[in-house]
Amino acid sequence: MNKPAAIYARVSSEQQKEQNTIASQTAALMEYAQTHHYTISPPWIFEDDGWSGSVLARPALERLRDHIADGLIETVLIYAPDRLSRNYAYQTLLLEEFARHGTNVVFLKTPPADTPEQRLMVQFQGMIAEYERSQIAERCRRGKRHRAKAGDVSVLSAAPYGYRYVRKSEGAQAYFEVVESEAEVVRRVFALFVEEGRTIRSIAQELNRQKIPTRSGKPLWYYSTIGGMLKNPAYYGRAGYGKTETVAVQRRNKTSRQKGRSRAGGSWHKAVGEWIEIAVPALVSKDTFDLAQERLQLNKKLSARHTKVPSVLQGLLLCAGCGYSLCRTGRPQPGGRRYWYYRCSGSDRRRQGGRLCNLRPIRVERLDDLVWEQVWQMLNHPELIQEEIGRRMREHQQSSPLEQRQEQLSKDIARLQLQTDKLIDAYQEQLIEMAELRRRVPELKRRQTALEKELESLKLKAVEHSRLVEMNHSMEQFMEQLRNSAQRLDIPTKQQIVRLLLREIVVGADTITLHHSIPLFRDATGQKLPSYRLCTRRHTVTTVVNIDRN
Repeated sequence: MNKPAAIYARVSSEQQKEQNTIASQTAALMEYAQTHHYTISPPWIFEDDGWSGSVLARPALERLRDHIADGLIETVLIYAPDRLSRNYAYQTLLLEEFARHGTNVVFLKTPPADTPEQRLMVQFQGMIAEYERSQIAERCRRGKRHRAKAGDVSVLSAAPYGYRYVRKSEGAQAYFEVVESEAEVVRRVFALFVEEGRTIRSIAQELNRQKIPTRSGKPLWYYSTIGGMLKNPAYYGRAGYGKTETVAVQRRNKTSRQKGRSRAGGSWHKAVGEWIEIAVPALVSKDTFDLAQERLQLNKKLSARHTKVPSVLQGLLLCAGCGYSLCRTGRPQPGGRRYWYYRCSGSDRRRQGGRLCNLRPIRVERLDDLVWEQVWQMLNHPELIQEEIGRRMREHQQSSPLEQRQEQLSKDIARLQLQTDKLIDAYQEQLIEMAELRRRVPELKRRQTALEKELESLKLKAVEHSRLVEMNHSMEQFMEQLRNSAQRLDIPTKQQIVRLLLREIVVGADTITLHHSIPLFRDATGQKLPSYRLCTRRHTVTTVVNIDRN
């Protein structure tokens, strides 16, 4: 008499799925069922194609567990314990669950678990399967890391928007190919954000309004997509591998919340210095990308959030003593009035660790007027900004000329292309063998690709230098427009001007130090030009002003 039973089979990779190894498992189980007089109906054949054995959330396994919980299945045939799970704890959980519902599990590659010795053997196989899985994962991780250090783009998850991933072939390694239609969208996003000062929300709305298709072909751009695009280092020619790490799930407590951890475990972003950089074709210059990162950080710092009444210096003030930012606080006065002060966050007695400094609060109106007066004097005497622009232009002229390097790179690229064509002609004339052609052509192609990337980077630098020259000529026009509207400026407008001209304001006990920036403004044709930091690594330009607190 035949006995009803079910079959469960699983493979853990797409390669095994393509090779149809799950069919061999099912065939072996069907043969075993016929030999031992089991009846297998087609609805009771459960197969998980391409699912890892380290997780329990598998479609076919879920259906099998539901049927067993309903009492429909008496026996389950499985090829080996590691097909059920590669985690010993999961194996034990599932076997106990099946036994609790009266279901017997039969493994083809292990004896039945009826006696203590047989159950011990099953446990040993589960632990060995878990060890093999950990060993395979570690080998894959180290192998990917080694290929990433060698510059192999195949270790990256996928090509970002603007690129197309080209698989490895006999004649060349895998690489990212620029999709010019998408690359123009990427450059436009950076231009709108860096040069025109548009918000991420407005950029997404602009792309949606013009119905520009996304990677999926749908004309719907999300704010998170634009934000991720502005943070992706691949667009300046350095894709990052190993940007995240998996953290074990831990119980959240007060200490973890104070450290800023919003989740107890999962995937965490690693520091930029821990990434492995892989060279890819650049779509924007490094300066443009750096300016975008600065503005992202500045937007995060200057976010208005729930501010009801703005102030001119909001978000720009730092304490010279402890380095904490100055926040705005109000003090009620008799008669319903309220005075507003800038107070150092480190001077709060309620903060964890106690007070860090004793910086006295400063009236908002007094400090705003003092800084605005200094900004207005600088606008009426812009020699400082023009001198900084001139210094940068002199540094550019003293460095190696871009034109000569571009010309040399173009000649080298043409020479490598000629060598490749000659090798192909020699093969066609049967002067060299195919093995020799395959050995020499990929190396020439790699050298040519590297030179083309350098040439593209130099072209982007040349564009940035030309914009720097145009900025110097537009200074007078910017100043004239500002003087005409000086008497009609409200607090939000003053705030925008101060944020364009000042990077940060360091407040001390008796003085404040203003760190300047160069503003955004338009040329004669009305086109927006990018901003550049006036404070560089070695040339810091500041203004020191005495504070009158009385």
